[in-house]
Amino acid sequence: MKLIHGLALIPFVMILGGVCFVNKVEPYILGMPFLLAWLVFWVIMTSVIMAIIYKIDPSNREEEAN
Repeated sequence: MKLIHGLALIPFVMILGGVCFVNKVEPYILGMPFLLAWLVFWVIMTSVIMAIIYKIDPSNREEEAN
């Protein structure tokens, strides 16, 4: 599997698969139950990971050269 596909799979697994393991109300993080904080964190991390994928994708480099 390419590195790009592996990176794109991380948020999917952590949001959907991680919910089974972090389904707790306490501790509270920034006033949010732990599960909600987990989901918010991974939504933000999804944006960061997609930015990394965009930067390392070779097809984007070819378009910038033109």
